[in-house]
Amino acid sequence: MATLRYEKKAYENGASIIAGIDEAGRGPLAGPVVAAAVVLPREFRHKTLNDSKQLSPDQRDEIYAELTSRVDVFWATGVSDVNVIDAYNVLRATWRAMAIALKKLPVAPDFILIDGLPVPGLRVRQRAIVGGDAKSFSIAAASVIAKVTRDRLMLQLHEQYPQYNFAQHKGYGTPEHLAAITRYGPSPVHRRTFAPIRETLQLVQTELFPALAAS
Repeated sequence: MATLRYEKKAYENGASIIAGIDEAGRGPLAGPVVAAAVVLPREFRHKTLNDSKQLSPDQRDEIYAELTSRVDVFWATGVSDVNVIDAYNVLRATWRAMAIALKKLPVAPDFILIDGLPVPGLRVRQRAIVGGDAKSFSIAAASVIAKVTRDRLMLQLHEQYPQYNFAQHKGYGTPEHLAAITRYGPSPVHRRTFAPIRETLQLVQTELFPALAAS
C-alpha cells in the first residue's frame, strides 16, 4: 500500500514542497496521454488511496472527487493529444504532459516523486520510483487524477466516434477495438504511429493503390 515514507525522506533531506507525478494512457491505440501533478499536505492520510490500476472505477471516482475538492491538495493535469504522440513518440509526449502539469500547479514544488524512470528537462530535483504509484501517496494521487481525467476524455471521444466503443475499452487494443479498426478504419484520434493502426493504414493503401504498393 502507498504511504508517505518517500515524502518524509525528501522532507528530511530539505525539500519543502513535494509533488507526485504520474501518467495515464501510454499504451492505448487511441486518445491522449494525460499526466497529473499533485501536492499533498504533509500529514496526509487515506485508507484506500493506491495505484489507480488497483482500484475500481467507483473507488477512483470517489478519491478523485475528494482530492480535487480539498483546499489543502494542489493539483494540475497536462495533456498530449494524438498529434503530439505521433509527432514526437509516446514517451516524449508523456514527458511533455508531465512538464505541462508541473507548470500548471498553483504552487511550485522543489522536489518531485515520479512513477517509473527519471524524466529529463523538468528542472526540479526528482526521485523516480519503479512502481511508485503503489508506494507513494503523492504518486498514487497523481495516478488517480490522471486516470480519471483520461477516462472522462475518452467518454467524450466515444460521443464523437461511437463505432469504436471508447467508453468500454478507453482506447486500449482489445479484440473488440481491433475489430472496429478493421471494419471502420482508424479515426482521427487513433495513433497512426502505433503498429496496429500503421498496419491498417498500409493495408488500406495497398488495396486502394495496388500498383503503387507493388513498385
